[in-house]
Amino acid sequence: QVQLVESGGGLVQPGESLRLSCAASGFTFSDYAMTWYRQAPEKDRELVATISHRGSSANYADSVKGRFTISRDNGKNTVYLQMNSLKPDDTAVYYCSAVVFQGGDWSPYRGQGTQVVVSS
Repeated sequence: QVQLVESGGGLVQPGESLRLSCAASGFTFSDYAMTWYRQAPEKDRELVATISHRGSSANYADSVKGRFTISRDNGKNTVYLQMNSLKPDDTAVYYCSAVVFQGGDWSPYRGQGTQVVVSS
C-alpha cells in the first residue's frame, strides 16, 4: 500500500534552516508529482510546493518563494523540502502528499506529518 513518511521537523529559531524528507513506498514514485502541504493551528491548509515527477519543474506558494526549495531523488523514492530563513509564520505540521492511480482510480495520500516550530 502507499506509504509516505515525513521526517526532519523540529524547533528552530527565526532565520535558521531545516530540511524535511518524505520517504515514499507502495507506488512507482518516479511517475508522480509530489506536494508538500502545511497546516497551522486555526489556519487553512496551505499548499507549500509541488514538484513534477521528474523534478524538472516546481511551484511554490508566494509565502515561501525564495526561501524554500522542493527537490526529489527518484532513486531513493524521497522528496525533500529545504527551508531557509524560517519565520514564526512557518510554524505548522508539514505533510507530503501524492495523488496516485491505483485500482482503476485516483486517490490522494499523505503522510502523518512532521512538526516545525519556529520560535525564539
